[in-house]
Amino acid sequence: MYQDLLFATDGSEGARRATEHAVALAERLGSTLHVVSVAEEGPHSSSKRDEMRADEEGEAAQAIEEAQRRAADASVETTATVLEGVPQEEIVAFAERNPVDMIVVGTVGRTGLDHLVVGSVAEEVVRNAPVPVVTVRVEE
Repeated sequence: MYQDLLFATDGSEGARRATEHAVALAERLGSTLHVVSVAEEGPHSSSKRDEMRADEEGEAAQAIEEAQRRAADASVETTATVLEGVPQEEIVAFAERNPVDMIVVGTVGRTGLDHLVVGSVAEEVVRNAPVPVVTVRVEE
């Protein structure tokens, strides 16, 4: 039933912890893990890019490589895709365009004003995904 899992990563600490869950789930189910990272565009991307002084596509590719290394250690088959755009929209669109059975995504426990200003990629994915979503919560 769950032969194709989509794992969305941005390389953050939360995503690294979610990687372990995604890989373990794929290993137990004998699933292919489709690793996706989004080179972010949108209202917060330019400030993030200035702050980090790195190119978004390079960061996305690095996040994917890290997840693929962990999956390879567990003998989990992977595919890799770097997308460009608004993360939550691109993750959902990928799931709609491809034969994905489940999405795995990390979430940071933001609340209050921080949540209202920054929003939640995971929350939007859960609301709009065409398939079940497993969220891995990581406290900040």
